[in-house]
Amino acid sequence: MDLSLIVLVVIVAALAFDFTNGFHDTANAMATSIATGALRPKVAVTISAVLNLVGAFLSVEVAKTISGGIVDDTKVTPVVVFAGLVGAILWNLVTWLVGLPSSSSHALFGGLIGAVWVASGADAVHFAKVVQKVLIPAVASPLVAGLIAVVGTYLVYRITAQVRQDVVSKSFKRAQVLSASLVSLAHGTNDAQKTMGVITLTLISSGALAAGSGPPLWVVLSAGLAIALGTYVGGWRIIHTMGRKITDVQTPQGFAAETSAAATILASSHLGFALSTTHVCSGGIIGSGVGRRLAEVRWSVAGRMALAWLLTLPAAAAVGAVSAEVATMGTVGTVVVGLVLVAAALGIWLWSRRNPVTPESMAAEQPVPVAA
Repeated sequence: MDLSLIVLVVIVAALAFDFTNGFHDTANAMATSIATGALRPKVAVTISAVLNLVGAFLSVEVAKTISGGIVDDTKVTPVVVFAGLVGAILWNLVTWLVGLPSSSSHALFGGLIGAVWVASGADAVHFAKVVQKVLIPAVASPLVAGLIAVVGTYLVYRITAQVRQDVVSKSFKRAQVLSASLVSLAHGTNDAQKTMGVITLTLISSGALAAGSGPPLWVVLSAGLAIALGTYVGGWRIIHTMGRKITDVQTPQGFAAETSAAATILASSHLGFALSTTHVCSGGIIGSGVGRRLAEVRWSVAGRMALAWLLTLPAAAAVGAVSAEVATMGTVGTVVVGLVLVAAALGIWLWSRRNPVTPESMAAEQPVPVAA
């Protein structure tokens, strides 16, 4: 296959992944605000989309981690990157279909690691970097966000204990608009960069950029626009899970969960840790449930989410590895992998139409009342 054509195919696939990342992760920023009634569903996703785009321009540290950190860019070809993206996209679509807020980030890492390992050998994967920049943040970030949310929620309820509850609810609804917006901005600084890193890695591997280069401006802009568009479409199934099924979220909880998540994500983006915003925001929501006295945390839902988190990296790696095995056979193999991806995506979308979750159905659910 002509090199320029496969590079173009990879860029399109990377932006398609970025789009799925956007609608998969809309819930991270806006699920609690929609659940408490602080924002109407369509308003929430519009705000989130705009701020995701803005956040994409604030940092490139995570993009550098991916383009020159977890794999050896001298042993990676555009076909291999394409195979890794196939694994990430399919995992995103499957978990969206069942409404599980799994990690788009770890799906991407898993797909790339599996594809590179099969195509170039285990020494092409920097496992020390994977542990340092991916696995440790994956474990630590939801714990940190959850702990901050526990403390924040407890303090908020103690401080406002003598205040009329309708006043508390109204005030924190306004505060949630700001905290949810901050999460969206933070999400753009972290997740949009992952696609920037993949495209930059492709350009380096094809010789279009020098080794160690950062993402060009057009890469930053296109990745930001793709994730913003996906965010605007809204992954309503996952929004429903995070906003309604983990715990009954009240406005002070929502504010504490969103603030803790935003602080964790922004700190990690500054340090170049490519963490999962899904893990962080889920940890914040669970922590806010633990921090409110008499709140019910549905641990069965949390357990299913944790299982999905554990499976994400190996499952995406397995699909990426199989895709690389086929795609590296030549032009026919690459075409076959592309056609399978398109057919699977179409099948998953058609299956989802049998039981749709829409902004109208979300809006029809009443916000959780604030107990006296």
